Amino acid sequence: MQKSVTFKKAGISFSDVGKGTAVVLLHGFLENTSMWKDVIPQLSKRNRVIAIDLLGHGKSDCLGYVHSMELFAESIAAVLKQVRIRKCVVIGHSLGGYVALAFAEKYPQKIKGICLMNATSIEDDAERKTLRLRANKMIQKNFENMVRMSFTNLFGEKSRSLFKAEMKAALQEALKTPIQGYIAGQEGMRIRPNRTAVLTENNFKKLIIIGEKDPVLDLETSLNEAKTTNSEVVVFPEGHMSHIENAPALTLALTSFVKRC
Repeated sequence: MQKSVTFKKAGISFSDVGKGTAVVLLHGFLENTSMWKDVIPQLSKRNRVIAIDLLGHGKSDCLGYVHSMELFAESIAAVLKQVRIRKCVVIGHSLGGYVALAFAEKYPQKIKGICLMNATSIEDDAERKTLRLRANKMIQKNFENMVRMSFTNLFGEKSRSLFKAEMKAALQEALKTPIQGYIAGQEGMRIRPNRTAVLTENNFKKLIIIGEKDPVLDLETSLNEAKTTNSEVVVFPEGHMSHIENAPALTLALTSFVKRC
């Protein structure tokens, strides 16, 4: 059952199931808590799992046209305060990983462990920042086509064939994202700073999950990031959408990581 908390006059939607170590799940851009539908039943067998709809996604409201990673982090803190959780393991996919890092930077005492799932602590390069600006201009003219194109590009050619049904369902969820949420999220990602220090300067458990064929994140760069930040690493053979392309192995990796935390 979905619950909600008010944060700066915006409603933040979340689910809260299970008992044990608190695990916070943060979805990616154009996703919502439904992306964790196969993960939550397994994780909640031995843990308390809180899955949150980020600002401008799912059933959560928007707050202006810039959702900075710091603002996202504060909204996560509001949820955890509501459910009285002091320490947790945070797992973030893509955008959710950037939010997890901002949360860990702002509230390091609340972190038992952090998993960057198809995400990075490194800020966007100049080319990607320019692409985000361009996307925010184009999205206002043709929302559906832009969402379809950007979402489909997250999958490799093989995955597009193997996971047609899963892709279609995930795309339908992506198309529910309001234009304001799209623009605010893109701008937040564009202006986010480098947060590698969050990983190097803290002693909590760290895991980076990498897709070998990820079209968004370079494999060698991600492997080097894991090495320099002393993070555990799991490499899957497919792309950016590990929860679809490598679902059983992902659930196993996450369950094992939470146990180690």
